[in-house]
Amino acid sequence: MSNLTSKQRAFLRAQAHRLKPVIHVGNEGVTPDLLGAVVEAFNTRELLKVRVLESAPEDARETGAAIAAAIDGVEIPQTIGRMVVLYRPFPDGPELELPGNGSPTP
Repeated sequence: MSNLTSKQRAFLRAQAHRLKPVIHVGNEGVTPDLLGAVVEAFNTRELLKVRVLESAPEDARETGAAIAAAIDGVEIPQTIGRMVVLYRPFPDGPELELPGNGSPTP
């Protein structure tokens, strides 16, 4: 279950609005290679969009849940259509300041 409050999810949705998808899930679904790509993307950013293509075996909610379950610390602030927004704060100090947290701002 999500550890994010509704205000934090709203903040992250607003931040993700301008982002382009960096990961595309195709007909193979959630594979170890895809999970490696997501982890690699989280090395440079805290917030990312994943597009679930029509050929994917699962829908966006199931795909997002599978990714979040496989990678520690990943939250899902939004799933809309075929797009999933994923959030994982940097372990050495988050850049995004979530409402209600005392984290640094970007």
